[in-house]
Amino acid sequence: MVRYFNAAQIPLANKAFNDAEKLVARNFRISEEQLKKNRYDVKTLAYLEQHEIKEGAFAHLCKYAYEKPDNSTEQNKEGFHFYRICLQDNIILDAVERANSFIKFNPLLLYIAAHELIHVLRFSNGEIDFDASLEKKEQEEAIVHNLTKIALQSAKHHDLDIVLDCFSSSFKICDLYN
Repeated sequence: MVRYFNAAQIPLANKAFNDAEKLVARNFRISEEQLKKNRYDVKTLAYLEQHEIKEGAFAHLCKYAYEKPDNSTEQNKEGFHFYRICLQDNIILDAVERANSFIKFNPLLLYIAAHELIHVLRFSNGEIDFDASLEKKEQEEAIVHNLTKIALQSAKHHDLDIVLDCFSSSFKICDLYN
């Protein structure tokens, strides 16, 4: 059975990403505007295309390219790429339900949001190639998990500590695909 975030959970997801933007920007010593220049959007399961749905991960990061039409002026002909953070509502809700006494919705979403934003930042800055080998992507997951823990230090509270402990670098937080 496919489950989606309900009307009360959608604003909580938005808040998690807003809070994560602040924490990640502060941690990387960049402004929130600089962070937002890394083109990305966030969609929940109800709005995802079939190829954006991925079992076994809380989020699925996709990279897209936008190329301007041929009739563009020569100076504006360049396109750009952007990332889509595809939240897998059903996986997130299942994790919260299974570990209800331990894992809470808000801290889990904050962790996922910060984790995904750090991926976007690192890919956009060229610190790792989005099309890297599986081995390199696994190494990237460990790096991003550690960076996420550091970025969330100022927001730490009991429920977030449990999330950080439960979802260590050995757990797959997201999948990275074109």
